[in-house]
Amino acid sequence: MALRVLYVGGTGQISLPCVEASVAAGHAVTVLNRGRTDVALPAGVETIVGDMAGDTYSALGNRTFDVVCQFRVFLPEDMRRDIATFTGRTGQYVFISSASAYRKPVQATPITERTPLENPFWQYSRDKIACETLLRQQSGLRHTIVRPSHTVRTGVPVNVGDFNTVVARMLAGKPVIATGDGTSLWTLTRSVDLAAPFVRLLGNPDAIDEDFHITNDRAFTWDQIHAAVGRAFGAPEVVTVHVPSETLVRYRPEWAGPLLGDKSWSVVFDNSKVKSVAGDFACADDLDTILAESVRHVKREPALPPSAAALAEDALFDRIAAEQSALGQ
Repeated sequence: MALRVLYVGGTGQISLPCVEASVAAGHAVTVLNRGRTDVALPAGVETIVGDMAGDTYSALGNRTFDVVCQFRVFLPEDMRRDIATFTGRTGQYVFISSASAYRKPVQATPITERTPLENPFWQYSRDKIACETLLRQQSGLRHTIVRPSHTVRTGVPVNVGDFNTVVARMLAGKPVIATGDGTSLWTLTRSVDLAAPFVRLLGNPDAIDEDFHITNDRAFTWDQIHAAVGRAFGAPEVVTVHVPSETLVRYRPEWAGPLLGDKSWSVVFDNSKVKSVAGDFACADDLDTILAESVRHVKREPALPPSAAALAEDALFDRIAAEQSALGQ
């Protein structure tokens, strides 16, 4: 059945393949975004340029969509606005939350949708939890919650720091940093692999007022991921210095959220629930394939001189690696 689907976002890391899959499924797709990207959308997609705080967005309440896919809500006040805007005007509101909302520290794996939502380390995750809570507390807007984990299409996954800094260090033969001993398990999912089951949730009555994560069933260690990144960019060898997460946060407190609230922990997901509703799906399960599109994207970008922030991060990595390596000597 063809649906009228609104994507708020639509050109991002995860949302663009979902738009493409929706068009391929025969849906009439409208995309609202800020018009700050030259990403090509599929033929036939209606584009509305505007931000979420303006009159253009408010006017969406005068239209009726079968499904609204919201990729750009991060704060409770934005969720309250969406509930007011779309209640009575759509049959299904799909909120993109985050698998980082699941309880940290991780106490059991695999993670299921029954795992409590609790993250004392990262405000981003707590805000997503608050948005989910607002949806559940109301009854007028029928909804579906989707929690992606680390999903890749344009950015290269690294454990600590900006990927541009980390890749440059790999190519220069300088050590990179990994939390713990580098063996915690991490799940990487290609955006195109997530898009297939995601689109099968749209207009699906069994998805209404339910929550799902959509991830790869396979997990990798951070040392494996870094080795694959280095291989993809032609680094002759990846040298890794392993550092406890709590120590890294003392060097840079803003790492507390992404590390203690997410990347430090082993995360393996059970996708049985989404497969029971959207049907079975397969994800690429080898790192070279998973990283291929992201690597191509990064290699196409023009080389720019490192920013002051990148130089400062590189110097901090030098300091951390030297001080950690000197311990016990």
